Amino acid sequence: MLKNRHLNIIGRRRFLKQAALGTTAFWTVRGAFAEALTLTPRQTEGPLYPDHLPLDTDNDLLRINDSITPAVGEVSHVRGKILDSKGDPIRNAIVELWQVDSQGVYIHSQTAKSSKRDKNFQGFGRFITGSSGEYYFRTVKPPAYGGRAQHIHFAVIRGKHRVLTTQLYVKGDPKIKRDGPINEIKDPNLRNMLIKEFKPLEGSKTGELTVGFDLVVGVTPEDPKEDPLRFQNPKYKKG
Repeated sequence: MLKNRHLNIIGRRRFLKQAALGTTAFWTVRGAFAEALTLTPRQTEGPLYPDHLPLDTDNDLLRINDSITPAVGEVSHVRGKILDSKGDPIRNAIVELWQVDSQGVYIHSQTAKSSKRDKNFQGFGRFITGSSGEYYFRTVKPPAYGGRAQHIHFAVIRGKHRVLTTQLYVKGDPKIKRDGPINEIKDPNLRNMLIKEFKPLEGSKTGELTVGFDLVVGVTPEDPKEDPLRFQNPKYKKG
């Protein structure tokens, strides 16, 4: 059941949750929204959403379980809020993040056996939003691969339904100009909602980065083929 699949969303490192909670002043608060917010543009899930979820699905993708060896890459802190169109924070939303490791490899079974894969990179994580709608992940800055620009996949689940699938792109990446999914969005203002700057983390002595990415979601579930329960149906085949 969905409930059982989400039991270990936060995981072992509660200091990461505290890191997110301690930065709530970073975002705009309710009351500053004079008009309805624009919903975050939807993007394709892509073919490499994990077909077998890792045992560790917390919000720190740099360490798997209690391993002392971290993943390789530019450490990046990804944080934001899940909001509705009125600007109100959404509590108890499940935020999923998945991406390639520093070598451009996903944890999907089609690529998991790649000799280049970083075995210390979790590749997928989840976070349940608190009362102010905040989420937080520690991961690596994704590289470009193939014909794709640098990007991180996101999904937002409310109750039993996925209400948003989208992608975060790295500002300044020259491949954005030729990337198919981002350029399917013709309105430049909507397109820019998904392109964010990875900035140096203040006080970091190791070159860590930080990026803010608020997500504005509606109440209408996505197509059933994008529902997180799809893998429980053995008759379902992904197109």
